[in-house]
Amino acid sequence: MPYSALFLGIAGLIPFIAMPLAYQLNLFSITQSTAYFVQYSAVLMSFFGGIHWWDSVSNQRYDKQMYIAMLPTIVGWLCLVFANDVKVLGVLSLSYVALLVYDKFTLSLPKDQVVSYISMRMGLTTVVVLCHAWMIYLLA
Repeated sequence: MPYSALFLGIAGLIPFIAMPLAYQLNLFSITQSTAYFVQYSAVLMSFFGGIHWWDSVSNQRYDKQMYIAMLPTIVGWLCLVFANDVKVLGVLSLSYVALLVYDKFTLSLPKDQVVSYISMRMGLTTVVVLCHAWMIYLLA
């Protein structure tokens, strides 16, 4: 993976870490931290659908992948609609894991790129899931 992809991926973790930390440092209320966290998580979830949309269009694979590419956006939007429920954090967390597994088996990239992309995503997704668990813990 290019250095810029890794750098931007790590930078993308900042809001996931900052929101629970902001609550613990009394910078935001739990309501604010949770709302901002869910909003960011839902928007980022939508981004991953774009990866599959691009893969489907660029490789002329107009099969189920193009339809599945819309699922992260729909899941993200529904999580925003039901953002006041702690279960939303669990849904988002599990969705990130499901997307990672789906990426591994469906993206049409050269093998070396898939390996480095999935390796990077595994590390980033691990942090994302742990931050979702952190928010759930804070809400308990």
